[in-house]
Formats: sequence, C-alpha cells, structure tokens
Amino acid sequence: MTERTMITDTTTWPSPAKLNLFLYITGRQANGYHELQTLFQFIDLCDSLEITANDSGDITLSPEIEGVATQDNLIWKAASALQAKAQCTYGAHIKLDKILPMGGGIGGGSSNAATTLVA
Repeated sequence: MTERTMITDTTTWPSPAKLNLFLYITGRQANGYHELQTLFQFIDLCDSLEITANDSGDITLSPEIEGVATQDNLIWKAASALQAKAQCTYGAHIKLDKILPMGGGIGGGSSNAATTLVA
C-alpha cells in the first residue's frame, strides 16, 4: 500500500461580480431553465474564496449562509460535482469572504461556483 502525504495547500481566488449590459430571455428549456442572450462586463468588486486542500475526502464550507443549506450552496455543489466527475478522493475546506449581495443581480453565486471549478 502506498503511503499518502498530508495535503494542506491553501490558495485564495477572487470571484468577480459582473454587470449585465443587457439580458434577454430567449426561451425556456424542458428542465425549467431559461435560455439567455447576454453581454456582461466584469467589475472590480468581488467575493474571495480561500481553498485548503485536504485528504479527508470531505468538501466543507464556511461560514454558513443563513437560509442556505450547505448542500444547496452553489460553491458546495460545484466542488462536489467536480470531485465526483474526477473520481477524486481528496477533499477541501472552502472559506467564503462574501462581499457581493445575495440576489443582487451581479452574479455572485454563479461566479462563486465558476471560481470553485477553476480553483
């Protein structure tokens, strides 16, 4: 059996907001999601994700966001989906420094999820 080295690397990633210059709903898919046409510009306001890799196999997230179960958080969903798709046995603790307002229309949640996938 191969001995595993403890992984504890931490990286910090900006998760930028975006400003929609226009947004058109062009249809609706069978799954209920909308088809969109948009043009947006990133802006200098951003959340920050601090990700610490570990070998626990668990994806954890802090702080808890009031009214959002961890399993419903887009960050956790993105990390868990990537872990499953890559068949990765490592885990990570993700710390969110939330600056962007929830429901503010500047893409905070989707940017957090995309940043998680890139990181």
